[in-house]
Amino acid sequence: MAEVILRDLAKTYPGGTSRATDEVSLEIGDGEFMVLLGPSGCGKTTLLRMIAGLELPDAGQIVIGDRDVTYAEPRRRNLSMVFQSYAVFPNKRVRDNIGFGLRMHGVDPDEIARKVAWAADLLQLTPYLDRYPAKLSGGQRQRVAVARAIVMDADVLLMDEPLSNLDALLRLSFRAELKKLVEQLGTTTVYVTHDQVEALSLGDRVAVMRDGKIVQCGSPTDVYDEPATEFVGGFLGSPPMNFLTGVVADTDDGPRLDLGGQSLPVPAELAEHAGQSLKLGVRPEAVDVIGVGGSGEVPADVLSGELQVLEPLGSSTLLTTEICGQTVKVSAPPTFRAEPGGVLVLRLPDEACRWYDPETSLLLEVR
Repeated sequence: MAEVILRDLAKTYPGGTSRATDEVSLEIGDGEFMVLLGPSGCGKTTLLRMIAGLELPDAGQIVIGDRDVTYAEPRRRNLSMVFQSYAVFPNKRVRDNIGFGLRMHGVDPDEIARKVAWAADLLQLTPYLDRYPAKLSGGQRQRVAVARAIVMDADVLLMDEPLSNLDALLRLSFRAELKKLVEQLGTTTVYVTHDQVEALSLGDRVAVMRDGKIVQCGSPTDVYDEPATEFVGGFLGSPPMNFLTGVVADTDDGPRLDLGGQSLPVPAELAEHAGQSLKLGVRPEAVDVIGVGGSGEVPADVLSGELQVLEPLGSSTLLTTEICGQTVKVSAPPTFRAEPGGVLVLRLPDEACRWYDPETSLLLEVR
């Protein structure tokens, strides 16, 4: 095992108008499970391929353990990689697929047999060792690819969207198996995905990428609860974070965010923004429905909005409301009932509100 250090990695493809990775720096601890998360084209796979040696950076440095491997051949980096497309050999039985890399490195046949048996047992493949891949399910083929990677005793395990070709139920079960496996191995792992649920459930830390840059890196809880930018808040979460735009008004009751007919209290630390626009971000599950119906005066710390759509999702009910012309999603209990067109009274708890500068899209610090 070894730590991985990336320093100012830059890569531009021929004919490209922008950098695939733009001076990316990241330190991945020994034995850490790091997830690179972001939309298509953000540079996460390019970054993984540079670590693997399949792409060479235009500038920057890659250090694995105490070795500078920036321009080293892939076979000299002591890495294992699991690809999105399984990449198993259709003409070889499972045991031969798993042991392929070991044979290429001239490992003793008895040692190969021992390691293949160990990996097959760990990944529940023992009954299938003499089958060909055509006789396996998609999930079993992906297990074969993972088994082939872990028998190599590599310093670092790289995974490029290994679950994306599996159906939803299989992806759910395999994700749990993979998390347990990596914890058992303790191998430094770099995992690429565009699936936020995978990222949050698997990673020790999550590095969110956009336009070739890492815009936030932290624990899954920190990245979800304290998005550093509007992009992170809007990318993570299903449904994503709500954003309400208003102008800070200085009132006798303190600063308030005027939404155009309704308003909410603004933290005292942001009073200096009086007369300026601010964005309030809040997760759908943090919004409380405290009343149904349009009669009566709305308290000063809540908002009222028209219910436009009600979507029962089984474990919750998703409500789409409109407040002063802006859409707010609310995750309500599964037993919640209301008719579209009615008015909901909503409370946005202070501790769940995040405040953003509309110009920079950056999180504003509020103590």
